Amino acid sequence: MPEPLPSSLAAAPTGQALTVQQVSAPGHSPEWAAWLSDLGFLPGEAVRILRRGAQRTGNLVVRVGQSTFALRHAEAECIAVTPRHG
Repeated sequence: MPEPLPSSLAAAPTGQALTVQQVSAPGHSPEWAAWLSDLGFLPGEAVRILRRGAQRTGNLVVRVGQSTFALRHAEAECIAVTPRHG
């Protein structure tokens, strides 16, 4: 069975176990990639959306490794993830 293609963390369902594949940054904020990596969003790391704001494009409460963070939707779009197996 082929590996699923990465999608953005922002598009992932709440509660699904995911694996970070890649972190990129938008052209207007190139520093975001380093900042997200410093927070622990690194390839291979486990991540899960715990909660979403009232609006679909609102803030997300995300667990990465053993830490919990609030991310803006635009920041979550910079994190490519795939479903976690096992």
